[in-house]
Amino acid sequence: MNTTLAQRVVAGLKDKILAGDLAPGAKLPSEAELIEEYAVSRTVVREAVTRLRAEGLVETQQGRGSFVLAVPEPSTFSVESSAIRTHADVMAMLDFRIGVESEAAALAARHRTAADAEAISAAMDGFVRAGHEGAVEADFAFHLAVAGATHNRFYVDLLGSLGPMMIMLPRTRLREAYSMTDASHVERVQREHDNVAAAVLAGDVETARAAMRLHLGNTRRRVT
Repeated sequence: MNTTLAQRVVAGLKDKILAGDLAPGAKLPSEAELIEEYAVSRTVVREAVTRLRAEGLVETQQGRGSFVLAVPEPSTFSVESSAIRTHADVMAMLDFRIGVESEAAALAARHRTAADAEAISAAMDGFVRAGHEGAVEADFAFHLAVAGATHNRFYVDLLGSLGPMMIMLPRTRLREAYSMTDASHVERVQREHDNVAAAVLAGDVETARAAMRLHLGNTRRRVT
């Protein structure tokens, strides 16, 4: 029972802190005031304050009471190309993309709309037309179109943060046989894209996941 009551006090104080009613540096109401406001015992109030302290929302100063700490500003995920310095960094990024984009493809297959199908098809056509000079941007546009079909903004935001460099950096480590000047390699990548797109547009969740994993896994092997 005390735990449930403490949760209610925590929720109430959190709301006030996040709304700015209790600003950073402000002193929490006294135990007596909290007891009266929430109709709970002193033990419950102390448990609630302990939880808020554990979450980094308040600090307790001996003999002075508990004070609100500044709520950390949300950080935007971003990766600067300068932070991807080594071969190991590139491999780690590819491993990360395999996990994220395989699930994105699966979600895209589940949630795609007619507009998403058009966007994915347009991106595929763009890849065919791009040629060597525009290959990085066209490749990225395809992956972004698949992410867009998830209708989950976090996938779009994440890939948008990575940007075309997620395509470019692995390519700087490919042998000539895997460059976009090699016709057979372009056809290979195009087939892999085709397989992903076909599964997404067909609404085949498991095949879409597997096709994207295979595509990015192949990229990883090519870099290796």
